[in-house]
Amino acid sequence: MLSRLRQEKNGITEGIIWKQLLIFFFPILFGTFFQQLYNTVDAVVVGRFVGKEALAAVGGATGTLINLLVGFFTGLSSGATVIISQFYGGQKEEEVSRTVHSAIALCLAAGVIFTLVGHLCSGWALRAMDTPENIMSGAMTYLRVYFSGIIFPLIYNMGSGILRAVGDSRRPLYFLIVCCMVNLLLDLLFVVVFRWGVLGVAVATLISQAVSAGLVVLALMKTERSYHFDPRLLRFHRDLLQKVIRIGLPAGLQSVMYGISNVVIQSGVNAFGTDIMAAWTAYGKIDGFFWMIMSAFGVAATTFVGQNFGAQSYARIRKSVRVSAGMAMGTTILLSILLYFFGPYIYLLFTSDQVVIEQGMLILRTLVPTYFTYVMIEILAGAVRGTGDALIPMIITCLGVCVLRVAWITFAVPVWPEIRTVILSYPITWSVTSVIFVIYYLQGGWLRRQIVKAGYAPEKRQAQKA
Repeated sequence: MLSRLRQEKNGITEGIIWKQLLIFFFPILFGTFFQQLYNTVDAVVVGRFVGKEALAAVGGATGTLINLLVGFFTGLSSGATVIISQFYGGQKEEEVSRTVHSAIALCLAAGVIFTLVGHLCSGWALRAMDTPENIMSGAMTYLRVYFSGIIFPLIYNMGSGILRAVGDSRRPLYFLIVCCMVNLLLDLLFVVVFRWGVLGVAVATLISQAVSAGLVVLALMKTERSYHFDPRLLRFHRDLLQKVIRIGLPAGLQSVMYGISNVVIQSGVNAFGTDIMAAWTAYGKIDGFFWMIMSAFGVAATTFVGQNFGAQSYARIRKSVRVSAGMAMGTTILLSILLYFFGPYIYLLFTSDQVVIEQGMLILRTLVPTYFTYVMIEILAGAVRGTGDALIPMIITCLGVCVLRVAWITFAVPVWPEIRTVILSYPITWSVTSVIFVIYYLQGGWLRRQIVKAGYAPEKRQAQKA
């Protein structure tokens, strides 16, 4: 009897590429939109109803530290996404199940560790970033509450990654919509009605993240497909855990390097005072709409490449990368135009302080026209990682973006001590890294190496069949 997996047509490995990309992409895009909206609501509520010090505390002072840990785990969990997508594309159901349970076990272990690290290191990290004293108390309050429930975003990220690996990008979207609505209502209740300030935003975040984590676990437990989660089967499978870590750890370390470079940048921003910090925080929320689009395209590229690599459809891999890159570039140009001209109106959502808005527009109009220089990094890194080649993308990104960015802040900012010098570190490092990625992708050795490592048929033979 054929399994249900084999009975159903897999659009990612068989359908028209651009249509399947859009079908898969838009739920991810809307999901990341609600993720960004979810984060933006916190900033809007405290900025409007508490003040710019609270805005700086909730965003600029704490966001970098949270992203450092959560970003590391998200990168690490991408190893599970890649492995599951390859097994799913290759119709290896038992391996899919074992990987799911190993991934969730890893998630729970990481949650315990991150809770301890967050509580022990938050104060030291804020002081190391030269966080102003007038926002230190609010920042510490937010971090203590957030790290108490950090297990919830880890569970959601891992669970949604599992669903997307098998081609289900819709349910993670639905869960985020629910989470966003809960967060909005609780923000208004705790901050506007109860007047809890930063504490209210933090508690609302914890509760809403717990809701999203519960929904994604319930979805995995209720399915009868190969990715079904049974708590009784929760354990580490050493062989699969090693594969997950081998692919995910470089991505996690890459995220940490990004985080460290952002900490350096945040420290540079902090030196310019509360107004600049508030402007940078508000810009970060606006800028998030670009990153959500790039993230959606990156996840789509990784999943398409992973499943088609598992199905040994190599010509389809290259075509999906071309289509993804073209769609991502066109979307980026359109978004850049919209943000450049409508930025002042968006800033009014966060604050009415004219100094903050002016500084924010300086940041926005410097960076937005350069967004296109980042596109190829996300698409090509995601595609290469989808075959299991995670180390080289990490090295390219860490050297081209992170190390070069820290060097710029270290040597250029003291010479030209102004906020524009700090933010120019982004387009400079994006451009250099994009060029390196294009060269690496076009030479093709990354795909040939992974084919040999997986023991698959050679690329040439498969391409002729396609």
